[in-house]
Amino acid sequence: MYSWIRPLLFRLPPETAHRLTLHSLSRFPRLTDLAARSLPPAPELAQKLWNRTFPHPVGLAAGLDKDAVAVNGLLRCGFSFLEVGTVTPQPQPGNPTPRLFRLLEDEALINRMGFNNRGVDVVYQNLLKRKHPGIIGVNIGKNKWTVNEEAQTDYVTLVDRLYRVADYFTINVSSPNTPGLRDLQSEHHLLPLVQAVLQARKRQAALHEDRVRPHWVPVLVKLAPDLPNEQLAALAVQLQAAGVDGLIATNTTVARGGLTSAYQRETGGLSGRPLRRRSTEVISLLYRATDGRLPIIGSGGIFDADDAYEKIQAGASLIQVYTGFIYRGPALVGDIVRGLQQRLAAEGFANIAEAVGSKVHA
Repeated sequence: MYSWIRPLLFRLPPETAHRLTLHSLSRFPRLTDLAARSLPPAPELAQKLWNRTFPHPVGLAAGLDKDAVAVNGLLRCGFSFLEVGTVTPQPQPGNPTPRLFRLLEDEALINRMGFNNRGVDVVYQNLLKRKHPGIIGVNIGKNKWTVNEEAQTDYVTLVDRLYRVADYFTINVSSPNTPGLRDLQSEHHLLPLVQAVLQARKRQAALHEDRVRPHWVPVLVKLAPDLPNEQLAALAVQLQAAGVDGLIATNTTVARGGLTSAYQRETGGLSGRPLRRRSTEVISLLYRATDGRLPIIGSGGIFDADDAYEKIQAGASLIQVYTGFIYRGPALVGDIVRGLQQRLAAEGFANIAEAVGSKVHA
């Protein structure tokens, strides 16, 4: 079905198509059943991470559903987990339009959205309405007008407000579209920020303690691909020592090498095919730096099972798609799941955990 829907959507401005898709999925979650086959159980792809069971490793990256309006429809696409957001404490409109561009020749997107979202209270209420099973993480960021010296307050506010409805949190300090945000990736800013979030998590865990099902929400950090390798490795070691539960590699890039589209010079974060190689390099680097003991979610340029398997062999336990989902549609999830099953069988792995980091160990 998506093969004939996509040309219609791609005739619309990208952000218009985005809003239309989310609105349709929020009103009619079962629409995705027409575009994607149901997935049979794949026990060899299942993993338990952070005391949560992921039936397979394919998830949706943050940025598509910023306000958690379509989580039920998106989960019906077959994703084992979704990441909503980026959400900020207060609503903000984001950057001026146009701010989203399709680079068709490069199978890529450039966005400079700027954390446009309706704020934490709306996301909280929307997540209370979730009905379809699945893991939902929340990507959190600071408001544009919050200075970096006070950023901790925004992130802690988000953890306090959303703790009840989040399955994990991702600290976003790596988007290129909020002025000064990437400065928070420096050791001077990031480690105190992480410590403040972890303290908030500890406090909320105590408040939400339940003898039947304790609620402990993992905290991950999403890193940029544009940091020097030495800085990425050092940050990984420091974040691991600080007690974060995982890393996401990577966010979008400001690099523009090898593009052919007329939109290549637009400012913003580039995602899609051109990011694949660098994001995989970063995954491998982080995996080595942490001795494979810190789970990594791989994201960047995943369009098929080969791309996903490449990231898993580089050290990613889970993977996220975004641009590939826009270009390929809901059937992409099933295609990747079935392709991963075939690759595990071909290489003699009994389960996906055995494949994680196998190229690094080789």
